[in-house]
Amino acid sequence: MGRKWNNIKEKKASKDANTSRIYAKFGREIYVAAKQGEPDPELNQTLKFVLERAKTYSVPKHIVDRAIEKAKGGSEESYDELRYEGFGPNGSMVIVDALTNNVNRTASEVRAAFGKNGGNMGVSGSVAYMFDATAVIGIEGKSEEDAMEILMEADVDARDIIEEEDSVIVYAEPDQFHAVQEAFKGAGITEFTVAELTMLAQNDVELSEEDQAQFEKMIDAIEDLEDVQQVYHNVDLGE
Repeated sequence: MGRKWNNIKEKKASKDANTSRIYAKFGREIYVAAKQGEPDPELNQTLKFVLERAKTYSVPKHIVDRAIEKAKGGSEESYDELRYEGFGPNGSMVIVDALTNNVNRTASEVRAAFGKNGGNMGVSGSVAYMFDATAVIGIEGKSEEDAMEILMEADVDARDIIEEEDSVIVYAEPDQFHAVQEAFKGAGITEFTVAELTMLAQNDVELSEEDQAQFEKMIDAIEDLEDVQQVYHNVDLGE
């Protein structure tokens, strides 16, 4: 099940950091989470999760503070959470999660990003059934056996535990996300290389060099959209 999470995250963070795009996306996500409940992560599990993710991407403190203060200030700005599903070349499947204050604009932009790059939008449910919602938590400085022992002692279940390069990656049910983190924190681990709730494909597909180039161009176009927060797919992009 390993998906080279460190490599994927580092490539994405490096690309996003160059444009500050990741900070804008997290700012929006933090604001929405803080508006939906208390602007205190200890009282708002959704906000706490977003802040844990932001930490793994080294989002600056002033971005976090500004988003929370905006929510505290009573801003009337509101966003809808949307999910789009679509297809790329040769059996590739894509899920797109967005936060938007203009549903029509976002739908049009996502549809265009698919269509101009050899893909097409599908109807709701046409792709998602081939993915599993999964919590992914990564730690360093421990072995697979260490991680398993920590989770067993805390009576926390995991789907899978895999060593990937210098990290141990734990895959668990989404509702076990905080339980896994708390188990590790109880063992003195406070830094996480990955902390995500994601959609993992049940089966990956490999594309020809030409199709993969087109697919990556399509994914880049989708990720570049301001309203898009997360993109998941079933393509094995290799190292």
